[in-house]
Amino acid sequence: MGRELSKSARSVALEVLSRTDPERDYAGPILDSLLDQTTERQRATDLVFGTIRNCGAIDTVITAFSSRPAERISAELLNIIRIAVYELIYRPQTADYSIVNEAVENAKARAGEKQAGFVNAVLRNITRRIANRQIALADADIKAALPQTPSTGCVFNTSFMPAPESSPADYLSTAFSLPIWLIADWLEEFGFEIACNICFASNRRPSVYLRPNRLKTTAQELAKKLQQGDIDFEIVPAHLSQRPSIENRASNAGNQALSMIRLKSASAITQLPGFADGLFSVQDLAASRAVMMFDPQPGWKVLDLCAAPGVKTTQLAELTGDSAHIVATDVNRDRLRRIEENATRLGIASIEIVGYEDIDVRLAALAPFDSVLLDVPCSNTGVLAKRVEARYRLKPAVIEHFAATQSRLLGTAASMLKPNGKICYSTCSILRMENSEVIREFLRRNDGLRLELEELILPTAGTCIQSPSCEKSFDEFDHDGGYVAIITRG
Repeated sequence: MGRELSKSARSVALEVLSRTDPERDYAGPILDSLLDQTTERQRATDLVFGTIRNCGAIDTVITAFSSRPAERISAELLNIIRIAVYELIYRPQTADYSIVNEAVENAKARAGEKQAGFVNAVLRNITRRIANRQIALADADIKAALPQTPSTGCVFNTSFMPAPESSPADYLSTAFSLPIWLIADWLEEFGFEIACNICFASNRRPSVYLRPNRLKTTAQELAKKLQQGDIDFEIVPAHLSQRPSIENRASNAGNQALSMIRLKSASAITQLPGFADGLFSVQDLAASRAVMMFDPQPGWKVLDLCAAPGVKTTQLAELTGDSAHIVATDVNRDRLRRIEENATRLGIASIEIVGYEDIDVRLAALAPFDSVLLDVPCSNTGVLAKRVEARYRLKPAVIEHFAATQSRLLGTAASMLKPNGKICYSTCSILRMENSEVIREFLRRNDGLRLELEELILPTAGTCIQSPSCEKSFDEFDHDGGYVAIITRG
């Protein structure tokens, strides 16, 4: 028999969440294995990741407005209620009766009439407590509202949130389902307004950006193909996809700047026009900037020490016209294979892939290098919108472990560097402990190396005010966060 294709998005989402512990599992692979059971693929994806992103806030609502705290509800029923509450709060365009009715039916099918009655009672009580499913936050009692976007929120008829004036860390942690220690760190470094913007960016539905493969095409040529395929998109001009500090830093950097393409609706990447022909890679705006700041040159011998899955590796090759010698390695053998797959699809020949177990022998023959790209393992605090489970795994001790690993890798990179060579150190973290503090401590211990430039890129939900010098500012496009430092020897 063929696989069932009639499941609703909510049923698929429930199955995924029932099989996922965010502190241990990744929902993506489980979801991918079930998506062919529904015609509502995009909706199922949103329900899974939206519920995980906002789980703390959802459980706060359940506890505040039901007869039982969330932790005392059975896991199966709790996931049914969580999906429904997610839709009630964050998907106001969906009719509440539809949300409640299917939740009750799912409970009935899985747990029987009595438990379905409990789910119905909980959700009916929550709907009665909602005063307005979407209203301007400026018009709302902030202690009775959960923010949906920087300008709108779902408002209840009872205050249940911490007061942001007296307890800003508690408020942001509750509203955005993020660890309170992480919020406290952001508040200390950036203040409330910027910390709040980071929270919105961390919970956004992230856009997908395509980086045209300049070895084969341009953004304009790729745009024509997408238009012919009836794909909804917009071009991010080169002067916006790279900040001025990058675009103007070297004579070659301005020439390297490349327009990118933002998809405006969900699409299966592998089915997009041009994917099979290697015309593009998927890469966030912020992630693309690390290699742009690196300013790689044709003829360089480059070591990419933490290369998998190869998005920055292939960007190096494209920016150097496929005429550098790029040695790519990674401790993860399975992910290392993806570099070869990506390079083959993109038509790149300048990447030499070396297994980590063989790297010492190969490096002895090749070192020293003109440059080393070091995209280190990190906490992912700049990409929480995409790495949805990361917020449930972050602990201060984990950050300390990453910082120690990052320092060790910097030492390895420095040992491979030629005189006048340079290291590009990058993370997808926005924490000082993994970024500027690691760099400064490393430089303190290593004479002969200096910091050429650095940039901290904060994630944004794409709502910043337009720049007076152009039609759109860089930060009007939503993007992830991260950090880049360029270190030179000599």
